[in-house]
Amino acid sequence: MDPALKTMIDNMPAKTGKSLDEWKKLLKTKSFPKHSEGVKYLKTEHGVTHGFANTIVTLSKEENHAAEDLVASQYQGKEVLFPIYEALIKVVHSLGDDVTITPKKESVSIIRKRQFVLIKPATKTRIDLGFKLKDKPVKGRLENSGPFGTMCTHRVKLSEVSEIDEELKGWIREAYEKSV
Repeated sequence: MDPALKTMIDNMPAKTGKSLDEWKKLLKTKSFPKHSEGVKYLKTEHGVTHGFANTIVTLSKEENHAAEDLVASQYQGKEVLFPIYEALIKVVHSLGDDVTITPKKESVSIIRKRQFVLIKPATKTRIDLGFKLKDKPVKGRLENSGPFGTMCTHRVKLSEVSEIDEELKGWIREAYEKSV
């Protein structure tokens, strides 16, 4: 299990009042067709912060799929991209202990108090890296959010590990710092 995810799960009782297993039992009594509806329910009815609510719903829905399995399935047939993913995760881990890495079916959300980066293997040869960088101009390889819509404000397309340069790391850090 990802160390950041394990820390979040370990901290869940103190921060939310219930363990992950207790939240899973509660959510089994409910039916939410959309992920966002489950998140909204936990936030409005139980006062759970967005990061915890998102993680609880994700892990409840995908109870039979470990986080590693979710990531592995994203890169099935796209194995050439996995070293890029690993390098991005290494950068994210360097930001601080308050970062949560939440794998989903098709992407991985990077969350502080809210999502600030989204990693998605978009094609067999490209990862789309989404950012929340409000008021930052679109320029050069820092494109508009494209298919991410409102989940992100910007996107960078990555095809090689070498594209994770100081400029890109700077945007990741900036998104992290703005996510408080």
